[in-house]
Amino acid sequence: MSADSEIVILSVARTPFGRFGGALKSLPAPQLGGLAMAEALRRSGLPGEDIDALFAGIGMIGANRLTATRQALLEHSGLPETLPSLGVDRACCSGMTAIGLGWRELLTGQADAVMCGGFESLSNTPFLWPRQRGIRPGSVDVSDPLTLRADFLDKAIARYTGEEAIAMGVDRRAQDEWALGSHQRALAAEEDGYFDAERFAVDLPGAQLLRDESPRADLTPERLAGLKTVYDSPTVTPGNAPGLNDGAAFLVLASRGFAQAHGLQPLAQVLGHVQVAGGPTSGSYMPAVAIAKLLDRAGRTVADISRFEINEAFAATPLVSTLFLSDRDQTAADALRARTNLAGGAVAIGHPLGASGARIVMTLAMGLRRAGGGLGVASICGGFGQGDALLLSVG
Repeated sequence: MSADSEIVILSVARTPFGRFGGALKSLPAPQLGGLAMAEALRRSGLPGEDIDALFAGIGMIGANRLTATRQALLEHSGLPETLPSLGVDRACCSGMTAIGLGWRELLTGQADAVMCGGFESLSNTPFLWPRQRGIRPGSVDVSDPLTLRADFLDKAIARYTGEEAIAMGVDRRAQDEWALGSHQRALAAEEDGYFDAERFAVDLPGAQLLRDESPRADLTPERLAGLKTVYDSPTVTPGNAPGLNDGAAFLVLASRGFAQAHGLQPLAQVLGHVQVAGGPTSGSYMPAVAIAKLLDRAGRTVADISRFEINEAFAATPLVSTLFLSDRDQTAADALRARTNLAGGAVAIGHPLGASGARIVMTLAMGLRRAGGGLGVASICGGFGQGDALLLSVG
């Protein structure tokens, strides 16, 4: 590959991530997405007409909108109405998959610059009332998609994730400890201005949301240990899992040649992206499967990577995945964990499903830049046995 055809990140932008029913609850998902698109575009220094495609991940039933990606583009993004767009449905992987689609579009020469990311408003996720057949009186069953279940499984994701963790030797105490550390690292990063380069303030009626709402300074091991598990899980509690969140995150990608021709300085280079899938209950180690496949394709090893972002779908996820990558060698797993989620993770920052894959990519890129460069990997699991991973280089 010539230097001109290398794929680079020109800009990143995300909203603060809001709590369920929190500050962002009044903003529909397409509006959140459009705001992040507009800010990513502004930061890129490009006019909207220079963007060739838009890919956006949405994790929960199309954001309760017909073609939510197109609505976000038309209402709020500042992008031209002639821009083709595509919504991606790959559960929590969706935002990273959107980046992978943009990367491939650029690699094949079908585009010079693309917008990629994702958005979610779980606060506005509707209940599901199936359309009734017939007119006879009778009971009506209403379901809540936020329980994250599937008809073909007899258990929720939280339950089988806890079971997977136990099978790998990751107990409740380890998950609580990781969760506490996630909050502590996120709060320390916040105070250090770590997120300033990726996040922007959202204007609300009479106020601004400047920071992520979920990180908590009042957590203690005792408080976490006192929480009850959820959905019959052996280990997962509201304390060692992320909340249901609202937010959006987008990046502008381009070829290096395009960036140079426009006098733009890239933030990072995208070296590779993979998608994987396994059994429907394999989510907690799918990030490891994706990372292994990604590094094998790139001719790299875990030792070459200076930092990892593994999305905390649950605290169990990075714990199980690092053990899996280390062939269950605890010492090697601990060494990996020391390079993982150094600014906290989704347990603290929040997990708006469609946005999280893009969020961890930008957090990784900004972290590598702050550290002076290096190679980094971001990876994420998605509902019922899916996974994505992406390799970045800075410097």
